[in-house]
Amino acid sequence: MATVEKLPMLAEGNQKLNDELKRLKAERPLIVDAIEEARAHGDLSENAEYHAAKERQGQIEASIADIEDKLSRAQIIDPTELSGDKIVFGATVTLLDEDDKPIRYQIVGQTEADARTGRISYNSPLGRALIGRKVDEEVEVSVPAGDRYYLVSRIEFI
Repeated sequence: MATVEKLPMLAEGNQKLNDELKRLKAERPLIVDAIEEARAHGDLSENAEYHAAKERQGQIEASIADIEDKLSRAQIIDPTELSGDKIVFGATVTLLDEDDKPIRYQIVGQTEADARTGRISYNSPLGRALIGRKVDEEVEVSVPAGDRYYLVSRIEFI
């Protein structure tokens, strides 16, 4: 029997997915109305409005199925309940780059990742390299711009 792979995420990421699901489900009846209106215009073979509405309906249904799948596999993790000396999902990590400039990241789920706000996926090259590391360990990461080296200077669970 196949096991279902859990999808770790923070409560905030879970809430965003739930909000997006509600928005998409609210859009469903509007799309059905648009399809009915376009269908009333006659010949469907050359009806751009009809085809656009059907395409949008397909996109919405696919998005709903994807979000429902993610939510069904969600494993919500509260970083404030974590502790330890190793980097794990949810940890906030301060790294020193090659110029000893501090960089701070929180290890989050794929749906929550946004490097501009300091949130990287546990599945990203840097995220994978950081998981399991301790303070004062060096980390080497291969990225498209070349190899980068970091020193783990602090691990927090906030």
